[in-house]
Amino acid sequence: MNRRPRLLVTAAVGATAALLLTACGGGDEKPKVNDKIAGADTGGGASASAEASATASAGRPKIELPSDLQYNFEWRKTGDKDKDAVLADGELFIKATDQAIANQDPLDPAYRFYSEGELAAATQKYVQRFVDHKARTTGTYRFYSESVTLRGDGSAALTYCEDQGKAYNKYVKTGKVDKTPVTKNSYVFYNTELKRNSDGVWVTQDMLSERASSKCQP
Repeated sequence: MNRRPRLLVTAAVGATAALLLTACGGGDEKPKVNDKIAGADTGGGASASAEASATASAGRPKIELPSDLQYNFEWRKTGDKDKDAVLADGELFIKATDQAIANQDPLDPAYRFYSEGELAAATQKYVQRFVDHKARTTGTYRFYSESVTLRGDGSAALTYCEDQGKAYNKYVKTGKVDKTPVTKNSYVFYNTELKRNSDGVWVTQDMLSERASSKCQP
């Protein structure tokens, strides 16, 4: 169960699901998508997390996660309103997916709010994998090397790296944590496509991932 790929689409879907089944910190691919372009540097600066909190305004689903699941988003605000909104909603999609896993609910409304189309369907299958194995995620995920590109048609590309080295699978019935060693496979590169909907929310439509990507190695 290697966790994340965070959602998936295209080939990522298969990769993601596999990932979920392997071991969280190291292992093969996970359940989301997998493919990203390393972008902006991650020096000091405010995290997009604050932006994500501010974005969770009226009409948006509440996201509540287990206290043993932590995130370290090193994404920096760009100063561009639209780019920062992409980062914020991209972060919320990640957390919403983890909420569905924690709740053991493949139809949790939060991730469906922040995704659509094939990706939403792939995410449902991804979450179902955890449910089938009676497992969820625990530990700390680090996100870094983000890059946002806005397009004239109202869409955007968001790429980033994920460090799963301190994140693991936890079995809900026994509480057992499946700790795995950190390897090159603990680092995943994501390439996601988002579109701003009529409500002004940047929903993720596609996600590709690449495990053990050279773009994300320490």
